[in-house]
Amino acid sequence: MRCPYCGFNETKVLDSRESEDSDVTRRRRECEKCSKRFTTYERVEMLDLRVIKKNGNIEGFDRGKILKGVLKACEKRPIKMEKIEKLVDDIESELRKNETTEIPSKVIGELVMEKLKKLDKVAYVRFASVYKEFTDLKSFETELKKIK
Repeated sequence: MRCPYCGFNETKVLDSRESEDSDVTRRRRECEKCSKRFTTYERVEMLDLRVIKKNGNIEGFDRGKILKGVLKACEKRPIKMEKIEKLVDDIESELRKNETTEIPSKVIGELVMEKLKKLDKVAYVRFASVYKEFTDLKSFETELKKIK
């Protein structure tokens, strides 16, 4: 494994942990040259998921897009990165358990909102406001009443 700090190719594993569903292995590593520590995540490559967009177009599943949206919703909230990574891991795991590899974007969005609602209500409302395309204050009020 190449060190992200100095580029040296030799690192040692300090700690390895399997996720609850064993889809991801988290490894804490230390560079043997500069002694800096970093974390890597190892996941099994599975069948490619495809996303059916609202307009009918189909594109490859991009875990990074979910992570980006969740990070934006959680911005300036007291949520550790490990919890956000776990949330995205759980979403991807659930999607891969479906019988089909083609998943409507609506299913993904609803799943993200379900998980965010349990993690942080403010992050949930932020995500929902973009996902559900709130256009006025009434839309926010309606959504807030649902989570109270």
